[in-house]
Amino acid sequence: MAPGSVVYRRTVTVPFTPAPLPAEALEAVLQPLDRSRMLPPEAYTSEEVFAWEKAHLFSGWQCIGRSDSIPEPRMQRAEQVGDTSVLLVRGEDGVLRAFANTCRHRGHELLPCSSEVSGRAIRCPYHSWTFSLEGELIGTPGYTGHPDFDKSQYPLRSLAVQEWHGWIFLDPSGAAGPLAAHLDGIEPRVVNYAPEDLVVQGRHEYVVQANWKIVIENYQECYHCTSIHPELCQVSPPDSGANMDQGSGAWVGGWLDLRPHAVTMSLDGHSDGTFIPGLTEVEQRRVDYLAVFPNLLVSLHPDYVMTHRMVPLSARETWIECLWAFPREALDLPGFTPDYAIDFWDITNRQDWSACESVHRGLSSGFASAGPIAPREDGVHQFVSMIARGYLGRPLGAVQHALPAQG
Repeated sequence: MAPGSVVYRRTVTVPFTPAPLPAEALEAVLQPLDRSRMLPPEAYTSEEVFAWEKAHLFSGWQCIGRSDSIPEPRMQRAEQVGDTSVLLVRGEDGVLRAFANTCRHRGHELLPCSSEVSGRAIRCPYHSWTFSLEGELIGTPGYTGHPDFDKSQYPLRSLAVQEWHGWIFLDPSGAAGPLAAHLDGIEPRVVNYAPEDLVVQGRHEYVVQANWKIVIENYQECYHCTSIHPELCQVSPPDSGANMDQGSGAWVGGWLDLRPHAVTMSLDGHSDGTFIPGLTEVEQRRVDYLAVFPNLLVSLHPDYVMTHRMVPLSARETWIECLWAFPREALDLPGFTPDYAIDFWDITNRQDWSACESVHRGLSSGFASAGPIAPREDGVHQFVSMIARGYLGRPLGAVQHALPAQG
């Protein structure tokens, strides 16, 4: 078993039904790139489709934050995940565990969402029922003299959780299979950057009036860069790089080169930091863009790693948390500031959000239809094909190993 993983039991079962979209429109998406079409507009605008996505696409593995949000033993933190809430607990053994944030007595929240405490046990604030950091019921005030009451029958409901390179992934359903299978093929792209060892030095929040899939599609192509990103084009050729082989994992990715004068992505290409230790010469001259299904975008720069973690709020609104993390060696440099990276990407982000919102408005106009996919949008084709397979109940990865469709 991988470090940080836990044994869990399945707690939620969602019977599969295909997405409420025309099957022929989804099959059109799955055609080769030169004949493919985008997802139909209602895939982005329909609240019925969004409800289906929450029940099926967002019921399995998803990123819910960074490990450094709960770094020390005995720490407990509650997070909102979709329509439910989760209690994260770092045990005395250093292992991260996740539980449904509800007491087994009367259902009171064990902690309010976005709050944290530290303690040797988990205590419900309503009637003081107490649980060990492993989730076992150990204290029930008022049950003295009731020999038939069996505490072992009322542990906290455990959820599947695993840490990967400093990010926390949760599977609320307990039915998504191993995280390693979900991330198959992506490890070699990330390992040299050691994101778990980097230190977050900047954080922005955005609320974008666009469907979450539009945000990822925009992220996976630079066909639009010459139109709306003059700053980016100054430091990176928009027609450089290539997309990566997705394999069977639930992710897509690609890279762009840096221009000869540019050390990194900043307004003039300079860096106030230092290279991330362990990168190859190739990795020092490019930026990788990885979209980990369903809600984590990872931008790997030579001197920092930027992430966008998304939480869809509705079919037309997406909350995005952007983090910038740097090697510890950079923090010790005289005059180090993360602003060179943050300022560049805040400008670029806002350009992207404006475009994404315009796309959503156009798709909502009542006149839109599924358009073709340009040759330089092969990363978009990879992503929408993955979504179409998910809508149809097929494995998300491009390599499907002859697995049967669900249904």
